[in-house]
Amino acid sequence: MVIPEVSVKLYEYEGRELFKRYGIPVNDYVVVRNVEEARKAADVLGGRTVVKAQVLVAGRGKAGGVKVAENGDEAAELAAKMLGSVLKGEKVESVLVTSYTEIESELYLGVIVDRFKRSPVVIASAEGGVEIEELARTSPRHVLKMEINPLIGLADHQVRRVLSFMKLSGDIAAQAGKILRGLYRLFVENDCELAEINPLAVTPDRKLVAVDAKIIIDENAVFRRPEFRRPESGSGLEAEAARLGFTAVELDGDIGIIGNGAGLTMATMDMVKLKGGSPANFLDVGGGAAEDVVDKAARLLLTHPKVKVLFVNILGGITRCDEVARGIVSAYRSVGGGKKIVVRMMGTNEEEGKRILLENGILPFDSMEEAAERAAALAR
Repeated sequence: MVIPEVSVKLYEYEGRELFKRYGIPVNDYVVVRNVEEARKAADVLGGRTVVKAQVLVAGRGKAGGVKVAENGDEAAELAAKMLGSVLKGEKVESVLVTSYTEIESELYLGVIVDRFKRSPVVIASAEGGVEIEELARTSPRHVLKMEINPLIGLADHQVRRVLSFMKLSGDIAAQAGKILRGLYRLFVENDCELAEINPLAVTPDRKLVAVDAKIIIDENAVFRRPEFRRPESGSGLEAEAARLGFTAVELDGDIGIIGNGAGLTMATMDMVKLKGGSPANFLDVGGGAAEDVVDKAARLLLTHPKVKVLFVNILGGITRCDEVARGIVSAYRSVGGGKKIVVRMMGTNEEEGKRILLENGILPFDSMEEAAERAAALAR
């Protein structure tokens, strides 16, 4: 799951440390920062191991950031390739060497903040190891979403409902119930926006093991948790956006998204998905964004290697559409590189903004739905 708000992502090894603290079982692991440490870690763990790049971007497995090693020498070779490399725009400074887990089946457990319901929501599925958003879209009957009253907390009957939905019984159900309770406590006590186990593996000897950990903490609460502060450095779209003063989250798609306001930007992403497209990011330029701000945001996405199409969706109030148009045109002339731009704008100085876009060969749309459909078609 991805939360496009101001937040702090934890590295997998940090999430695993929290899991251990809350009684959630994980396989053995060692965090290493050089090749020789990787070799020694694999030798100590013994047998097959998994070498996992520690980065904060999604989709590292598909990008070659998770590999199986048969012995210490192979682990060292994999670590040598990963360490110092750039994975999806982020430099790999450390890797996790974990013992290999034989998996009989995979489950999913997560807790997320639902900002519309203003409450935590437990998400569960008997089909782990996949993108839960995609599973919820294509097979919603396989995903349980259960609202939790934050004043009451996770009740026993709700735990039983989750276990029944996942068709768990006996000792497996007992383990899963304990893990769910621990995950919910972790979520609440650490001011999380997301706490996710994907996959929660069922091993051949009928044990449950959290094979991966994804934790996102509300940045507004980090003053209570200084151990999770992130330096304002690094690489990748999110770090660069932060340096430019934007809130951004990188995703796996190829349609760059710019909006003004978190709600509008999230709605834009949803509409792109609905029309068969895949958002590459969440980027909110905020209210009152002037020409130079839009210019910087558009340049950032137009120069991103994954972005095929840029979709800018602006509702002008204190934000002026003519300023937005000038920023888009400036960025496109400088770094457009033949990429396509789709713009939907409404509000203050709308007609002037559209005139500027048309004079520069960019067709503005009135409808977000039509614009999203066009962006998805161009990306295909």
